Amino acid sequence: MKKHEVRVHSSGENLQRTDQLAWKIAEVAADPVAVTDDVVEMVINRVIDNAAVAAASVQRGPAIAARAQAQAHPSSPGATVFGVSDRVSPEWAAWANGVAVRELDFHDTFLAAEYSHPGDNIPPILAVAQHVHSTGADVVRGIATGYEIQIDLVKAISLHEHKIDHVAHLGPSAAAGIGTLLGLTTETIFQAVGQALHTTTATRQSRKGEISTWKAYAPAFAGKMAVESVDRAMRGQTSPTPIYEGEDGVIAWLLGGKDARYEVSLPERGEAKRAILDSYTKEHSAEYQAQAWIDLARKLGLEHPELRTADGAANVTRIVIHTSHHTHFVIGSGANDPQKYDPTASRETLDHSIPYIFAVALQDGEWHHERSYAPTRAARPDTVALWQKVTTTEDPEWTRRYHSSDPAEKAFGGRVEITLAEGSTIIDSIAVADAHPLGARPFAREQYIAKFRELADGVLESAEINRFLSLAQQLPKLGADDVSQLNFIAKPGLLTRGPKGLF
Repeated sequence: MKKHEVRVHSSGENLQRTDQLAWKIAEVAADPVAVTDDVVEMVINRVIDNAAVAAASVQRGPAIAARAQAQAHPSSPGATVFGVSDRVSPEWAAWANGVAVRELDFHDTFLAAEYSHPGDNIPPILAVAQHVHSTGADVVRGIATGYEIQIDLVKAISLHEHKIDHVAHLGPSAAAGIGTLLGLTTETIFQAVGQALHTTTATRQSRKGEISTWKAYAPAFAGKMAVESVDRAMRGQTSPTPIYEGEDGVIAWLLGGKDARYEVSLPERGEAKRAILDSYTKEHSAEYQAQAWIDLARKLGLEHPELRTADGAANVTRIVIHTSHHTHFVIGSGANDPQKYDPTASRETLDHSIPYIFAVALQDGEWHHERSYAPTRAARPDTVALWQKVTTTEDPEWTRRYHSSDPAEKAFGGRVEITLAEGSTIIDSIAVADAHPLGARPFAREQYIAKFRELADGVLESAEINRFLSLAQQLPKLGADDVSQLNFIAKPGLLTRGPKGLF
């Protein structure tokens, strides 16, 4: 990996194009380096994972509305949309499928200086591949690039510190991945990356306070903009330059300002793109920083059955979760969002509330993508009573481990102290989720397939489940015709056309 210093330059400095971060990203995307076998296997896992969570969400409001919008834009050859047989324009397929993938907050993650769901790169890359008749090997290469660029940016540049939403790293990564897929020149990818970044910077209010359905749309919008940016760049249209380093650019006015310095490490020419191996998926449908806490809550409930009795809440005086800065301030009580303690809060808000998640997982011994968020579940009096007793606090050591570059030390958990009414205290800790590569039960192909089968049950016919899994596992060997079928169709009569809007 090669480190690149990125800072603001005045217009008078005339920063050369080849010295700009967007150009360096484009060079990585244009490098035809082979994809290693372990990366190929993980790409397949993540394609299955994305489809699994999409199957579970195709009947939910945001996915229904996004699908209806896409269906209003038919195209030939076009790209497929999860759940239906329609073929639509690729940017709209990226939109609809991106929403379906993100809606339940249930696919892969990478956390460092910034947050990310790098699986969000897959819908726009696959949509373009289907539209232009790319092979499965091309798709694998494109996805490897998308993951590489997003994860490298996430390691180096914090967006949330400046209240910019994390999808600002997704626009450039998806554009780069599409550039690799299509074998575009460095110049064309450079222009697409700049346009994609320029059009996908937005504030973090979409993940603050009362979180709305837009949370699922934000990454889909970034993917859609990436497709459109590539299209414009292929037509010779140019982008704001320097997009990162300009005196009126992203760093100067949206991030650290004119004196900021960032070091972004990117693969050197001929170096394999392996960043996907640093990411991790979710066993539970909740914000990633809640994954380990769900596992710990389940464990504590088994070890201390008195916490699960009808009067379990009365047995507890308080629960304090000692954790990282990010967890405390984003999904914990440090966010100072009263909505995180509101029984009538939206599902999107509850999946960003560690006090709610810990209380329910402790009581139920499980976490389910529907049951755990049901309004009747959130309003249960004993749950509300326990929930209000849960707070978080930042622990500097867990913050340090959160940001560690050592994979063996990096952690997303913390320590919990449960003070009981009779005076004793239960103390336990967890570093990573059970499904994490270093966790108690790491995910492998078997678990990805099981996740797909579980979430697709009742949504797809068994033959359709088997067909998709067979096709996905042959991804690097697929011809263009097979890539065009890398989709699933819901059971007949299950889905209805979405609400009417403008289209």
